Amino acid sequence: MSENLSQIVKEALKVNCKGFTQIVEEAKKLLREENGKIGSLEIVGRLIKLNPEGEALIVGDLHGDLESLVYVLKESSFLKKMKLAGNTFLIFLGDYGDRGLFSAEVYYTVLRLKLLFPEQVILMRGNHEGPKDLMADPHDLPMQFEARFGIKWEQAYVKTLGLFEFLCNAVLVKERMIMIHGGLPQQLSSVEELAFAHKTHPKQRFLEDMLWSDPDDTVNRTVPSPRGAGQLFGPDVTKDVLGKLGVQVLVRGHESCEEGFRINHGGKVLTLFSRKGPPYFNTHGAYLQLPLSRRFENAEQLVPYIHSF
Repeated sequence: MSENLSQIVKEALKVNCKGFTQIVEEAKKLLREENGKIGSLEIVGRLIKLNPEGEALIVGDLHGDLESLVYVLKESSFLKKMKLAGNTFLIFLGDYGDRGLFSAEVYYTVLRLKLLFPEQVILMRGNHEGPKDLMADPHDLPMQFEARFGIKWEQAYVKTLGLFEFLCNAVLVKERMIMIHGGLPQQLSSVEELAFAHKTHPKQRFLEDMLWSDPDDTVNRTVPSPRGAGQLFGPDVTKDVLGKLGVQVLVRGHESCEEGFRINHGGKVLTLFSRKGPPYFNTHGAYLQLPLSRRFENAEQLVPYIHSF
């Protein structure tokens, strides 16, 4: 399987606009048709539910860092495990492109993996895969795609934008954890509101909070975010929402971390950041690899399963 990864990366570095667009369209078709029971996945709207069994590799923001993506996959030997066991899941928390120089190559690689392992690879939506009214700024993809694909770059770019709305909003591991790219909506009353947040946007702000919000240990309830979208949410919001969802921990990306991960809200929030280098300059990236059957009360108990690099 390592040879397959090497081959995929070689393809990613050489693929032309037509080949890239074809992979995006194939992945979009697959994602668009995902619903109900697919292998071990239970899919409702844009929410994926997992039973607490098997193993997961959880990868945070990549932002065009192909080197870190390849390192994580090789170091974990997880693709080999996926080939041998169906209840192994490779979960990406979103933010595949922008900032780094290899955005197109990262998108190509994760989409090829999704096509290879459709019942095991889960692609979440980050704020850099948001709807047009919540687009991250600066948004580097147009410039990167033009440099990468030449005069036909807009074809690849438009198709990639169309892919974003089919990425999943959240992943729920029953009685264990919720995975969301950004933060928890304080008004959340049911898991269905996560599943269909893309449908109720922008009338309701669930999707905005899920893509853009950040935890803050000093905040009561919420305050406006300095990002210009989403909110800073406090430990009281985390406690309330996790209780409604029947889980113990929020696992999310969205923020750079000096050591590749950070724990907030008294151990109820784990942030993962899986890329290194400019413009973030964090010393380490990190990923999480753990048995989903493991019972835990807080993110501190997940630290032995976090791999910094």
